[in-house]
Amino acid sequence: MLVIGIAGGTGSGKTTVVKKIVDLLPENSVTIIPQDSYYRDNSHLPMEERLKINFDHPDSVEFSLLIDDIKKVKQKKTIYQPIYSYLTCTRSEETIKVVPRRVVIVEGILIFTNKKLRDLFDLKIFVYADADDRLSRVIKRDIVERGRSVSTVLERYEKTVKPMHLEFIEPTMRYADLIIPQGGNNHKAIELMSKFIEQRISNP
Repeated sequence: MLVIGIAGGTGSGKTTVVKKIVDLLPENSVTIIPQDSYYRDNSHLPMEERLKINFDHPDSVEFSLLIDDIKKVKQKKTIYQPIYSYLTCTRSEETIKVVPRRVVIVEGILIFTNKKLRDLFDLKIFVYADADDRLSRVIKRDIVERGRSVSTVLERYEKTVKPMHLEFIEPTMRYADLIIPQGGNNHKAIELMSKFIEQRISNP
């Protein structure tokens, strides 16, 4: 089993990189565990307070649960991944059954900020993209997927996304074994990465 951590700023293209790696690897050989599923449940807070949550700060993630689940997967145990809603900022009572496979990809903006979690990765990849490109993707995603207005997205970007990126996320690039610039548009890097992964799982 090869456990890979893929980090990078909000809107850097991590999800695209993950999808393209999965498409290039043998069918049913990859399990994906998104950090976004492990945001803390905020059902105890009124909706007004939930809307103020800073999802770009490490404290917003329940790392203890994520670490426990990754350890179980490394032991080839099935886990039950939480389901998180950005619309309500709460966890669903339902979960997703996750079965260990030859490649396990953990993806998220903050996964390299926690040393215990970093130490569980066999390979660490940082997806890098320019700030303008990231902002453009964030605007499109938050409007379509999270029901936010342009003004709300821009205000959040200035108040939390940008400063948190500079304080917590970009500095973790130094922990990466590989940096992929241009995100999902860097087809050559993704292809090379996929071939390397396939070789590793074929000849452990």
